[in-house]
Amino acid sequence: MTSPPSWQRVCHPAELREGECVEFTLAKGNPDQQTTDLRGFVFRRSGKVYGYLNRCPHLGIELNWMPGRFMDADNCFIQCATHGALFLPDSGECIAGPCQGDALIPLEVTETGDDILVRRPE
Repeated sequence: MTSPPSWQRVCHPAELREGECVEFTLAKGNPDQQTTDLRGFVFRRSGKVYGYLNRCPHLGIELNWMPGRFMDADNCFIQCATHGALFLPDSGECIAGPCQGDALIPLEVTETGDDILVRRPE
């Protein structure tokens, strides 16, 4: 499948298992050229796929402490490795930590039979 110009392929649906995250670099312009430092991640929760920019709203730093590791120890919340801030997986809202009341920047995600795609932010 060829993705529309504003959409970028992240992975095959089978590569995104329930409770796991896939991290990626967002392409700017041509999806074959990763020319921006924006990073994102997607994960599957209760069968639905969610996506966010990998950026804590507090200082703009990346959330994960290791590649693909975004969730807290209980796999209930997205957690900032630097501050310990906790975010609701379905909305990105910060519920604990220095950025409480702020939210992660969501990415529009779609899943087809062969691809998980995200819309690149303008």
